[in-house]
Amino acid sequence: MTLTYRPAGNAQPWLAAGHQWASPGDLWQALHETHTLRARLLWEWRMPRVLAAACVGALLGLSGAVFQGVFRNPLAEPYLLGASGGAALGATVALLVPLGVPQSWLLPVLAFGGAWGSTVLVLTVARAAGALDAAGMLLAGVAMAAMLGAIRSFLMLALSDETVSLQVVMSWVLGGIQTPTWRGVGVLALITAACLLLTHAIARGLDLLGLGDATARSFGLDVARFVPRAVLLGSLVVAAAVAYGGLVAFVGLAAPHIARWLVGPRHAAVLPASALVGAIVVTLADAMARSVLPPAEVPLGLITAIAGGPFFIVLLARRLRAQGSGA
Repeated sequence: MTLTYRPAGNAQPWLAAGHQWASPGDLWQALHETHTLRARLLWEWRMPRVLAAACVGALLGLSGAVFQGVFRNPLAEPYLLGASGGAALGATVALLVPLGVPQSWLLPVLAFGGAWGSTVLVLTVARAAGALDAAGMLLAGVAMAAMLGAIRSFLMLALSDETVSLQVVMSWVLGGIQTPTWRGVGVLALITAACLLLTHAIARGLDLLGLGDATARSFGLDVARFVPRAVLLGSLVVAAAVAYGGLVAFVGLAAPHIARWLVGPRHAAVLPASALVGAIVVTLADAMARSVLPPAEVPLGLITAIAGGPFFIVLLARRLRAQGSGA
């Protein structure tokens, strides 16, 4: 069985949740006996899916914590610098352009390359303009996202000759966990572990950056070099997430806030806590997406957006209230 992208309506539910709910006995049988069809579905589809959802959520939470630390803005989220537009463009090419490569491999590779490449391009543009500060990078990211979105729309209009192909592209853009093989789960787990280690290495720099540029420099941090490197690392993490899960909204915004409420502001604790919170949120949202309207499947990004929208409004209101009281 190979890693395949499936439109939302055809994806298998994970573990107990889904069109047909599995009992604890079914799960136990799947762990010990795989000769029945139900046990094989649980073992080969649902279990890898829940692990993939947890890894994607961990990557989103981790990248959100990095971006909020780099930009010193609690409203920052992983898709600020055009990663979403690049990933969506790569996925559109993989889904609509016949390149002679199996789509199951081409989709995550091009989505990853698009997300990573768009961020590198944003940093290149910002550096060429002499605006490597947070505001300059954000403006370059907004412009890049707009251009990539226009190119994606053009490709969808020019290359899509049937409604089904458009539905497949939109299903990916709205978010949805792919169902990998156990080998694919192992690769994704290794990527997630590597991202945890790499981001832990910049935790002290993020703490110093939060004290202000002058204070960070007095402690020996080269801010001009650290910020672009941290942005590239955060974009690498979010690129891995979108390659396997599409565009899942609000998880990268909310998870770091919940983590800071639980463990405090130090990034050495916030980063792994954000990964854990993100994993839990995406796993639960993925279960809801596959069991709310059986036998159809609601796109994962819609579930997280419905839940995350009110969270963002409350967060914004608290921030504006705090700024007003401090004025």
